[in-house]
Amino acid sequence: MSHKDTPLPEQLQQLRQRLEEWRNAHIRRSRLPEELWAAAVELARQHGLFRTAHTLRLDYTNLKKRVQTAPGMRAVPPAAFMELVAPSPVASECTVEVESARGKLRVAIKGMAAPEVMSLIRSWATEA
Repeated sequence: MSHKDTPLPEQLQQLRQRLEEWRNAHIRRSRLPEELWAAAVELARQHGLFRTAHTLRLDYTNLKKRVQTAPGMRAVPPAAFMELVAPSPVASECTVEVESARGKLRVAIKGMAAPEVMSLIRSWATEA
């Protein structure tokens, strides 16, 4: 069952009505009062960002930022450094062709790790 099929929660209906009344009483592009934004943030936490933004005709990105920075949300600092170590993939069988100023090199590889292949190619391409 999609969101379209489920009935709209009463709280979302009420806030949608309040927003429509406010919009009708103010000129286009007027800033929404913080109390309406705060109510929208609370409903987004309960009913989801997309559904709330869509129902209330609010900017999704703006609502998302407000939800993330609202009191009660735990701010997670970004990682300063993250090292990802992947195992060396072993080529089962392949052919590598490289062209440089020195000419062309074609190597048939069986069971050689990718870093070893790159090292071989670099040494051939840079050797004088």
